[in-house]
Amino acid sequence: MPLSPAAGSPVRPPDAPRRGSARPARIPGGDPVLAARFAVPPIPVTFVHRPRLVGRLGDGPGTSLLLVNAPAGAGKTLLVADWLATTRLRGSAVWLTVEREDNAPGVFWAYLLEAVRHHGVALPDDIGCPARASEVDHSLLARLAAHLSRREDPVVLVLDEFEHVSSAEVASGLHFLLGHAGPGLRLVLISRTEPSLPLHRYRASGSTTEIRAADLAFRPRETAALLRRHGLDLSAGTIRSLTERTGGWAAGLRLSALAAQGAADPEAYLKEFEACRSTVADFLLAEVLDTQPAEAQDLLLRTSVLERVHPDLADALTGRPDGARILADLARADTFVEALGHGWYRCHPLFAEILRVHLAARNPGLERALHRRAARWLIAAGHLTDGLVHAAAAGDWEFAATQVVDQLTIGRLFTGRGADRLDRLFADMAADARGPAPELVRAARDLARHDVDRGLEHLRRAEALLAERDGEDVPAAALLSLAHLRVLAGRLLGSADMAQAAAAQAARWEEDLPAGLLRQHPELPALRLTDLGSALLWKGSLDAAETALSAAAATDGATTACPRQESLTRLALIDLLRGRPGRAEVRLRKAGAEAERAGLPPDSRTGAGQLVLAALAVDRDDLPAARAAIDRAAGSDAADHDPAVAAGLAIVRARTLLAEGRTRAALDLLDGLEHTGPAAGPPPPWVREGVAVIVSAGHLAEGDPAAALRALERSGTDGPECAVAAALARLAAGESRHALRILDAIPEHDGHGPAVTVRVLLARSQAALALGDEAAAQRLLARALAVARPERLRRPFRDAGPRLARLLRSRPELVDSHGWLPPDLLPGPTGEAAGDTATADDPVEPLSDRELDVLRLAAQMLSTDEIAAELFLSVNTVKTHLKSINRKLSVTGRNRAVRRARALHLL
Repeated sequence: MPLSPAAGSPVRPPDAPRRGSARPARIPGGDPVLAARFAVPPIPVTFVHRPRLVGRLGDGPGTSLLLVNAPAGAGKTLLVADWLATTRLRGSAVWLTVEREDNAPGVFWAYLLEAVRHHGVALPDDIGCPARASEVDHSLLARLAAHLSRREDPVVLVLDEFEHVSSAEVASGLHFLLGHAGPGLRLVLISRTEPSLPLHRYRASGSTTEIRAADLAFRPRETAALLRRHGLDLSAGTIRSLTERTGGWAAGLRLSALAAQGAADPEAYLKEFEACRSTVADFLLAEVLDTQPAEAQDLLLRTSVLERVHPDLADALTGRPDGARILADLARADTFVEALGHGWYRCHPLFAEILRVHLAARNPGLERALHRRAARWLIAAGHLTDGLVHAAAAGDWEFAATQVVDQLTIGRLFTGRGADRLDRLFADMAADARGPAPELVRAARDLARHDVDRGLEHLRRAEALLAERDGEDVPAAALLSLAHLRVLAGRLLGSADMAQAAAAQAARWEEDLPAGLLRQHPELPALRLTDLGSALLWKGSLDAAETALSAAAATDGATTACPRQESLTRLALIDLLRGRPGRAEVRLRKAGAEAERAGLPPDSRTGAGQLVLAALAVDRDDLPAARAAIDRAAGSDAADHDPAVAAGLAIVRARTLLAEGRTRAALDLLDGLEHTGPAAGPPPPWVREGVAVIVSAGHLAEGDPAAALRALERSGTDGPECAVAAALARLAAGESRHALRILDAIPEHDGHGPAVTVRVLLARSQAALALGDEAAAQRLLARALAVARPERLRRPFRDAGPRLARLLRSRPELVDSHGWLPPDLLPGPTGEAAGDTATADDPVEPLSDRELDVLRLAAQMLSTDEIAAELFLSVNTVKTHLKSINRKLSVTGRNRAVRRARALHLL
């Protein structure tokens, strides 16, 4: 039955209780009964009803014990009072506020019986009452349990402030009563501390519901409701910030709201809220800190500088060996200290903030010394990052930087989830911090931002300071870090020589490291190999670059995810340069999977990878996809700071412009690019060749084969793509036999991939046509189609010129199995084969969901085997679906099915 009226009135007093007849006027010991202890607390008008918690209190008829356990001011008592007031309970509710005197068993049970009668629950006269304060007859408990077990409706017994009871005898009696009363009793304990009942048994039987501090913590929406009840309508950002700062602590929120009510600008007040000068601080200091023994107060104050505390760390800060006992007691008493597991504890953030202010007032200057001690303990215990935070707070920058260098953590500034945190930490490093380690950390931060000049300046200072230690043992970790950073500088400068020399030095210093140290930091060699491979790629040493990048991609560990992913995208770029688009695509898929698995941010997946995607899209004649990938690549850091990506991006952009017919724009974009490069020198052969081929094609499009030949000669390269471009220029000039001699000189097995082979075959086919040998032209064209089909290389056939296009359209037998070609290169006026007469207006039998899945993957140029793998089907099942799709769409071949489906807007 409800004890107070429903929500809505300003204050809800409890109903007048129905009183029993047999009631002693006094309890054992002679003290009078204090009826105020039976009153349910009134609900203030500012109270926020929280259905999510009220619903949990009413969970299940099998729940015999409800435990609401949280620190002071968490809203425990009002939550239970609201539950009783707003819920139609089955049975009678009894409220008793417990006091310290109730540790005497006779006093406790006398008050409990009196509370039951006070709230109108009739008890038989034979149950009796304790005669002495110090004890209770077990038979009394047995009679009470037997009576309750016979009730049809249960008694809901609420014991508030149960933390005052520490008596094992009282707890044992309650456990007995609860176990033998059966469904006739539901016990609600409201406590700041863990009760002495055997909770593990209740949990194991599923007969308990527990609401803890984390459950009681206000959520932003509930905070907003509380503030509105105080007349405050604040922004979502302020509400979220206040909720986070107070940890959702009910009393802290209410006290903050009360203080803000008196402010001229409540929003600004709460944004600039200083806990140390608020009623919140007064509450916590009076209700929590001052109630603790002196040793516990000292521990709380000293450990307030920590985000989390271990007993041994607490002992290091207090100088006493009592940390384990005090922390366990504080957590057990729910004194705003919670156990995190594995021996670690955490203080409520708002309480810790107030304690730090109190510490500064009590012991000026002590905080810095505590941070220094904490830094050394944490680092010695293997918690480097946490230790660095405290070293920074102590202003001990040389120690912090030395730890980063000596423990080979310099690489963590470039990779791993803690990179940003480390970077921000050392952003505040004092300018007067001197020594090799601070200079190396400064160099790493500058190079991570691609500031090569400042980075090299700090590296030179670090090198000079290390050289001054002529008679001392110079730590190998510092020399290795120096060499590692020089590899990165060489990459950014485009100097493979510098990167290679530094990498060789690093390899030598690795041999002098303590055993096992390098194994703990696999990111360092992974980063070095990635930087070295990238520098070699720019140089044009593709074999050496592939070796280094492959080694980086083969590394393992969470901290190597970034270099692994980056190495795979650069390996894809090397595959592309060698004319192997299929292999490049496989590498990109692996890189994408690596990024997904490691949870890398989206901006880490751009640059070289998007450059390769753009080039693949051009080869496959998907210009919209190419432009989108170009834009993503252009927005990456690599576009501005990586010479290989910057040059490759210009080349692919020019290819796209040329494919769009914007010849002059393409030529203007590449003007002078083949002669420019980073500070270390001109661009490598692959850049000069790529530029020359596009410039040559542009001049041919403008009808100037002589200019095309001059562009190729200026490049100074003799790769197969330049040879093909030269042959095309000779063909355009009418020198067909000269063109054929150039093509004949290209070795068939020089390692170039299918993209180059297709262009060579198409050029040969054009030469054969020019010489009047159509049969040879057809044979060469058929070979080109066969090589291009697995890679879906459409663009070379568009670029091959009108004569080959006419040959394709006039020979259906050539393209019968090549529906992947652009429609305008296929036989028939609209690109459809003669046998496919269906139009978009013809009726179509509906496709099943699975057939649509197969069709969508077919439209992505996946093979039958790949479609089967994607959909977890057998290959035969996929073939059956494809046959059904062709029948329903009245076409022959999957590519025609895709075109038909697009015309019908099924895709």
